[in-house]
Amino acid sequence: MRVTQSMLSNNMLRNLSNSYNNLGKYMDQLSTGKKVNRPSDDPVVAMKGMNYRTQVEDIEQYQRNITEVNTWMDNSDAALDEATQALQRLRELAVQGSNGTYEEGQRDNIASEIDQLKEHLVDIANTKVNNKYVFNGTKTTGTPDTNGDLVPPVTVGEDGMVTRTASSEGPVNIEVSDGVRMKVNINPNEVFGEKLFKDIEAFSSALKNDDQQGIQEAIANIDKNIDNVVDERADLGARMNRVELIENRIAGQEITANEMMSDNEDADMEKVIMNLTNQETVHRAALGAGSRVIQPTLLDFLR
Repeated sequence: MRVTQSMLSNNMLRNLSNSYNNLGKYMDQLSTGKKVNRPSDDPVVAMKGMNYRTQVEDIEQYQRNITEVNTWMDNSDAALDEATQALQRLRELAVQGSNGTYEEGQRDNIASEIDQLKEHLVDIANTKVNNKYVFNGTKTTGTPDTNGDLVPPVTVGEDGMVTRTASSEGPVNIEVSDGVRMKVNINPNEVFGEKLFKDIEAFSSALKNDDQQGIQEAIANIDKNIDNVVDERADLGARMNRVELIENRIAGQEITANEMMSDNEDADMEKVIMNLTNQETVHRAALGAGSRVIQPTLLDFLR
């Protein structure tokens, strides 16, 4: 086969074009720090990268969910702590009121404080986090009344009587890991049910009416309500401990997932620089060889 001048020139141009492509590839890797900048560079790496990125994004979403869980649980625990203190104060007042040496006016003063504690417990029962009621089951936005308007879980009528709206005892679950959903709320009827407020109202009436038997019954009723709060808080604390363990595991998974994604996508910068330097040397050699391939023409002799 006869090798012509045009064949040599075309081969040289094709090889120089390939050399430029290699230079461009290494420059892209050096500037972006990634092995591939388009799927065609390495389909296998690109496909694995999509899976790793999905895994990292899932972990980041779980971390955001855990933050929401901690917000719910921390606020619920703080509210239950305040409720416990209020109930303990009610018990102290019940013991004081049962003292036979107290006069009617003094018991009326105790009843006034009890009414204020009742109002305080109503405020606690209507605790909101991110504009959601945490003690109303799944009805976190409130409960519709007869007019369709949303009302708080616990309301106080004009006569001072407390009413608990129809709450949902269903759990509020948030996914904190793959297939793991945590209950973030408590059973509102166990802590802030109508019985709690009826017991407080009965206690206040017993003081105002100088009913010693009613005062004694109030002590037993308050003890039961304190036990209910403590039981729910203990269950909440156990779940908070579990969330902390899950949070630590998710943090470890995040490190591992990012390492896997980095190993798959990130370029070895030292290797890229060496390849780029070698390619530059090869390219210059190709240019030098190409200048010798192009033979002198007739125009070179007409100077």
